[in-house]
Amino acid sequence: MIVELDKTDFGKCRKLLNEQGHLEAKAIVENINPGRIFVNDSKNPTSGLIWLGNNDGFILFGSEKNDAFNNELNHFIDNVIKSEAKKVQLKWFEVVGNHEKWNKVIESVFEHRKIESWIQRVYTMRKGDFKSNSVPAIEEGYRVIRICNTLFENKSNTINNIEFLQSKVLAYWSSPEIFLRNGIGYCILYNNEIVSVCFSGFVAGNVHCINIETLEAHQGKKLAQKVAHSFVKDCFENHMVPYWDCMEMNKPSVAVAENIGFKNEFNYTGYYFSLE
Repeated sequence: MIVELDKTDFGKCRKLLNEQGHLEAKAIVENINPGRIFVNDSKNPTSGLIWLGNNDGFILFGSEKNDAFNNELNHFIDNVIKSEAKKVQLKWFEVVGNHEKWNKVIESVFEHRKIESWIQRVYTMRKGDFKSNSVPAIEEGYRVIRICNTLFENKSNTINNIEFLQSKVLAYWSSPEIFLRNGIGYCILYNNEIVSVCFSGFVAGNVHCINIETLEAHQGKKLAQKVAHSFVKDCFENHMVPYWDCMEMNKPSVAVAENIGFKNEFNYTGYYFSLE
């Protein structure tokens, strides 16, 4: 039987995580970022499923040889996950294994569904690899500022689209206070509008996973590289490790990461199928 763990028991899953695996899993198990965890046994879990709090997918972790757990996954998805996903308008089940041995299990367990896959690239950076002199020149009128409580609250109403920043951050964090206590971030302003953001999406220990987005009307102007440069510089000044996770097919994101000095640490396969 698959059951949901109480947040106070997430620590029971710590020993089941792949040390070289996904930062997102660690961040949720450590109760830093929001998420839900479902396991085979609430008292002594050996296999489990993490639902990322930003609804950006699921992570299977622990033992991939647990047949009782694996055989119940389809029933659990159809009878529990689907109804819960509908509440948050989630239409796709995107899942990755916390280690490579899960891949064959995923392909086998969900073979009757129209399952497809993609490749994800994970980058990290050491201080010596940071191309600190590679700050791109950007057009006049754009300026980089650090995300702080004053900016986030916007009490003076000086930012016209503060909802853009607020919605992005709160998709990953339970509150602005928790984000500001655990994460860092920068944005680029143009005519009193936030046009590009770069912030800690997930945090585990001193490792910060970058979440970055530039409004479509302002893309192609090296704003992502500029704001990411500020983020990485802040990381190294404060003894933190920047971590970049993006789809292999996302060429602009890959280019920004590599132009700054990120090195590809490992790749993994993601799978998805419709929940409708």
